[in-house]
Amino acid sequence: MSDRPRYYLTTAIAYANSKPGLHTLYEVIGADVIARWHRMRGDDTRFLTGTDEHSINIAQSALDEGRSPRAFVDEKVGYFKEAEGALAISPDRFIRTTDPDHVRSAQEMVRRAHANGDIYLGTYEGWYCPNEGFRNATDVVETARGMICPNHPEVPLQWLTERNWFFRLSAYQERLERHYAEHPDFVQPDYRRNEMLGFIRNGLEDFSISRERTPGDWGIPFPIAENGETAQREDGSWDPEAGKIYVWFDALINYITGAGFPDDLAAFARWWPADLHVIGKDIARFHTVFWPAMLWSAGLEAPRKVWVHGWLLAAGGERMSKSRGNFYDPNDFVAAFGSDGARYVALREVPFDRDAEVSWDSFIRRYNADLANDFGNLLNRTVSMTNRYLDGERPGPGHGGSLLVAWTHVLPAYQAAIDGCLLNEALTALWGLVAVANRLVDAEKPWELAKAAKSGDAAATQRLRDVLGDLLEACRLVGLAVAPFMPGAAPRVLAQLGYAYPYRADGNGGPSVLDELAWGAHSAESGRVTAPEPLFPRLEADPEAVERAATRSSQG
Repeated sequence: MSDRPRYYLTTAIAYANSKPGLHTLYEVIGADVIARWHRMRGDDTRFLTGTDEHSINIAQSALDEGRSPRAFVDEKVGYFKEAEGALAISPDRFIRTTDPDHVRSAQEMVRRAHANGDIYLGTYEGWYCPNEGFRNATDVVETARGMICPNHPEVPLQWLTERNWFFRLSAYQERLERHYAEHPDFVQPDYRRNEMLGFIRNGLEDFSISRERTPGDWGIPFPIAENGETAQREDGSWDPEAGKIYVWFDALINYITGAGFPDDLAAFARWWPADLHVIGKDIARFHTVFWPAMLWSAGLEAPRKVWVHGWLLAAGGERMSKSRGNFYDPNDFVAAFGSDGARYVALREVPFDRDAEVSWDSFIRRYNADLANDFGNLLNRTVSMTNRYLDGERPGPGHGGSLLVAWTHVLPAYQAAIDGCLLNEALTALWGLVAVANRLVDAEKPWELAKAAKSGDAAATQRLRDVLGDLLEACRLVGLAVAPFMPGAAPRVLAQLGYAYPYRADGNGGPSVLDELAWGAHSAESGRVTAPEPLFPRLEADPEAVERAATRSSQG
């Protein structure tokens, strides 16, 4: 085991029922940035993402298509992995709830809850959402086409009566309230914490953790028989009368499976509890109320922090979904903006703590303004002027000046924003330095300094070196600091400046980025810049035409 500080973070696992949209992968992009930041800091980092594959809706969809559920989810998982690859997502494990170790993990959690007296047999009657499970009467909405689940309005609800195993969530109300009081950062942002605390204080109801029947016998076998004994037969098979583990109980457990439970308890002791779960607001109750109680029932610790992000909204504030056809295909998005540009504009345009309405036009404007114009132009003309006026020699930065002063404020703001999961604010802080650098070019006019230097003006000669040295240093710092967001562009930025990029493709393997982000960290090293290379070509495409094409592709 490494003696470095460890950091374990996860995303929610996505339903493997269709191709993913950008709105589905938004949290995965954000979590990948956080994982890369910790790797570059030198933390022993484990990043988990993956797919949730045991919903009734998935099984029924597979049967409707004449395929086995396994063949159905294998295809869909391929789409998710392809999209994550296009977006340069770097998980240490892509977990599937069909993985054998996860099956063992889920069954062990049921056994522990049973041994602790926290599950019991009962009968449930009510509305059932195939994607989310049984819904309370207050959690469904009546519409002209019938009752719907507000989180999955396109999925028809079913009225079911079943004999199920129930988890005693009500027994954990006081402990949950105490945990929230003793760990005020457990759920963030604060307003999400207050929402969940209000839900707890309204009284908790026990919830079903099993299903009697599933289409195609799909799901993880429930390991406890009605008489309380094991449901496993002597030949190793499972008694079908015991039913299946309820999909949400199964899905939440992936986080401990990914940490080594129950097969590798040494690894589990290293990685659990998770430092951060990154999830969407529609599943906050499961992660901040149900999940801690399930862990405590099994004698395990709750995660240290759950970050609840908002949604990408389409025009008019409508939620994005495949059924509405108003979402962006991630592969189209990467084709238009490049992997780095796609990651940047998604996280710059959408605050990581709340909903935001977006459009193709807003993404293009952000890309052109921040990348093609502000930073791309700064890097290009800084390298070009160094080649033209100093024959490519890279001068060191000065020990004063506006850029150094700005960096002393930008770096702590940037670091605090990433550590606080406010990723758009981190980029806003970093681009503050870009703005100061561009103003310095306009104020100092290196081309005029070069002309005076050529005429023999010694002061202008020195000033030219100082200005270009500071501009090169600003470009180095921005290029390095933005690496978690734009991992492909960062090495190319540093290469133009004549620096080696010290990290592997996933952010591991180099010195602490905090040391590298010190002003003048490499000022004692001589070097030369290379030929300027435009990294972010301006996008001139008609936004409406591109958006129509993306929508057509998404629906295809």
